[in-house]
Amino acid sequence: MKYLVMVQGSQADYEAMRGTASAQSPAWSEKDLQAMFAFMGEVNNDLSESGELVDGQGLAEPALTRYVTVDKDGRPVITDGPYGETKELLAGYWVLDCESLERVTEIAARVAQCPIPEGAPDYPVVIRPILDGGGDGC
Repeated sequence: MKYLVMVQGSQADYEAMRGTASAQSPAWSEKDLQAMFAFMGEVNNDLSESGELVDGQGLAEPALTRYVTVDKDGRPVITDGPYGETKELLAGYWVLDCESLERVTEIAARVAQCPIPEGAPDYPVVIRPILDGGGDGC
């Protein structure tokens, strides 16, 4: 079964990682960033070696996103980010091919243990099964 494992974040989190503190998060140091990248590198290497990694990417900050909808006449309406009404957005993801929900939950729990600076918010890790085309979710 394939799963999408997502790490959530906010614009303030990206800014904190660039060294700008906010009420939501302290500024990250170079050492903090190196620890995070080393941890995620180990996770990626282990998933690649186990054959469970299909794809994984970090995503650009919300300020670089674009939200596309249509108006009542069917014309595109494009809004550049970030979006104040959205507290958390997708910061990065993995597509994993795992034997069970229990196994992918173990991986998500490991990702949730990524080192962060003291006082930084917890970064949720969300698991979503990828439908196989049958539409039943299994």
